[in-house]
Amino acid sequence: MTARATRTGEDAEDLDVEEVLALVKDNGHSAGDHVPAPAPRGDRRGVAPTPAAAPHSRPRATPWPEARALAARAPRPGAPVSTTLDAALGLALAAPLPALTDLPSFDTSAMDGWAVAGPGPWDVRDEDILAGHGEPEPLTDGEAVRIATGARVPADTSAVLRSEHGRTDDKGHLHATREVVQGQDIRPRGQECRAGDPLLPAGTLVTPPVLGLAAAAGYDTLGVVHRARVDVFVLGDELLTEGTPHDGLIRDALGPMLPPWLRALGAEVTAVRRLGDDADALREAITTSGADLILTTGGTAAGPVDHVHPTLRRIGAELVVNGVRVRPGHPMLLARTKENQHLVGLPGNPLAAVSGLLTLAEPLLRTLAARPAPEPYTLPLQDEAHGHPYDTRLIPVVLRGDRAVPLHYNGPAMLRGIAVADALAVVPPGGTQAGQEAELLDLPWASAGIGVCFT
Repeated sequence: MTARATRTGEDAEDLDVEEVLALVKDNGHSAGDHVPAPAPRGDRRGVAPTPAAAPHSRPRATPWPEARALAARAPRPGAPVSTTLDAALGLALAAPLPALTDLPSFDTSAMDGWAVAGPGPWDVRDEDILAGHGEPEPLTDGEAVRIATGARVPADTSAVLRSEHGRTDDKGHLHATREVVQGQDIRPRGQECRAGDPLLPAGTLVTPPVLGLAAAAGYDTLGVVHRARVDVFVLGDELLTEGTPHDGLIRDALGPMLPPWLRALGAEVTAVRRLGDDADALREAITTSGADLILTTGGTAAGPVDHVHPTLRRIGAELVVNGVRVRPGHPMLLARTKENQHLVGLPGNPLAAVSGLLTLAEPLLRTLAARPAPEPYTLPLQDEAHGHPYDTRLIPVVLRGDRAVPLHYNGPAMLRGIAVADALAVVPPGGTQAGQEAELLDLPWASAGIGVCFT
């Protein structure tokens, strides 16, 4: 299920013996299994291997929390646009939404029954007050009139008597079968809000209830921030788009996975292009893209066919994040081009790419869409989670009641764990003991439920 072969250090863990032993259990091996030593850089493409650098001498990557913060600060939200209510679903409000009128805008009946004035019994008018009609004649003490839910209450009404709580006698007088309380079953004008009251803050996701509230408050259009446009460029000559792997070729897992994931994050996927290992094609694709965000897969290391860094240098892009202290996925990057576009370079291995997506692309897309960051939350882990000695680890988990259960098959090239996961647990350097709290990153479909829409 890997998206591309490991190449020249990309997604290679660069682990020493201590690190390998620390990660053995969570990658599907038992303590007695034979675990091959990490392959030296460059040995898969005929490049002479070079010694791995000692941890203290490695180029400094950005700590995981700082990388997410930089990604969230990197872009500017898109310009607000005005759109009809039916076109605003799934977008974010560009500005706070104030009430245009009192809600309700007049005293209304909350129930079918009678509007009554003063103490009973009451004489019943020979008429009905229905919703949508103009202002009715005021009541006088001892008078009642039939009224429908949502209808305008006559002036001087004391209460609304529900149909099931009243009876009429042979003389047409209305009697209450329960105590009548002043103001009962009347929705007074302005009960929900007054004109000018703030209803929703900027950044609120426009959901069906938001549309209903906006319509009730008198809106025909909404000021929203359009979806960020994303181009996905899949790199690697070794990738197949159909059939089973053969002759050193493997299936592309990221091409099918990333577009719906990006849509679940609120983006508009404007292109998915497979560019192979062609540096000129990559440069042309980046420089001609009109997207707000470019997402590349693979090619973020320093091998002979890893063209992302050289291409970014050629076009004069600024590296905002160049490697992150997280496993899997540490070779990820975030760059800004001279045209103020943003590019997130994901590692080629599938779970490493997921790590890059949630570390850099998700907070960046959230800011582009003007959405607020979700409140962080933690749950205790049911089992111990081995940590990397120096870096944060992201581990797929399922949620079981008030616990998060770490999943196996969580190596950089594996999708078997994330395919059934509800979230990713953030495991700090050194690991997390059973019962210890860990921060969780929800997966968009798990947090939204089965009915989440990816279009």
